[in-house]
Amino acid sequence: MKQPIRRMENLPLAIYTLWMREVVRFLRQKNRIIGALGTPLVFWLLIGSGVGKSFHSSNEPNYLLYFFPGMLLLILLFTAIFSTISIIEDRKEGFLQGVLCAPISRSSIVFSKLLGGTSLGLLQALLVYFLSLPLGIPFSLERLLGVVVTLFLLGMAMTAVGYILAWPLDSVQGYHALMNLFLMPLWLLSGALFPAEGAYGWIKTLIFLNPLYYGLEMLRFWLSPHSTLALHTLAMYFVITFIFFVLVTAISIWVTDKIKVKNP
Repeated sequence: MKQPIRRMENLPLAIYTLWMREVVRFLRQKNRIIGALGTPLVFWLLIGSGVGKSFHSSNEPNYLLYFFPGMLLLILLFTAIFSTISIIEDRKEGFLQGVLCAPISRSSIVFSKLLGGTSLGLLQALLVYFLSLPLGIPFSLERLLGVVVTLFLLGMAMTAVGYILAWPLDSVQGYHALMNLFLMPLWLLSGALFPAEGAYGWIKTLIFLNPLYYGLEMLRFWLSPHSTLALHTLAMYFVITFIFFVLVTAISIWVTDKIKVKNP
């Protein structure tokens, strides 16, 4: 009976310690900051300026403003990728094996990794958000709170998806292959680049089946001055996004408990 009690007592400290390690490592690796923040900004400026005048939508006439929520989502995605790829690096360095042998619960490993990736992505996304306010993005305390809550749920969910993919792997190259096969299409089919109503039938179906679509629509509601999303629809989208977050977090805990990591 003593071991489970000790694990529970060490849970907050373990989560905080591992979370701080993620933050410190991120700040020491400047290339991760450039990659996670710079790439989405380049996408936004190049694609937004290129599509520009050829874009037509009943809800948002300005493509740069339409693409802005998708760009913030891309910041969260890249941060989630860089955060969870460190699982493979930790395994090769022997750090992960040491953590698994420590008297802490496996869930503390999961939550520290998810909180680490989410907090870093959230800070970067909010920085871009505040710097972009002069472009005509509406601002109020209510909208800011909605943006923070939505970004937090999306960040936790995407980091959990990356965690699920990275945990059983022992190859960084294999992780990159899965990222290109799964994570990037998940973003592309979220409605970030084009509205779902203008897509072909089978593409529209895939977009509506993508849980990121509903989180992105919530984010667009808080960021767009032309959003026509009804409040009851917003509440439904929040429930869908929250269920997605809970589901992938539960799967992350399950794979950590059930799937043995490969020794380097």
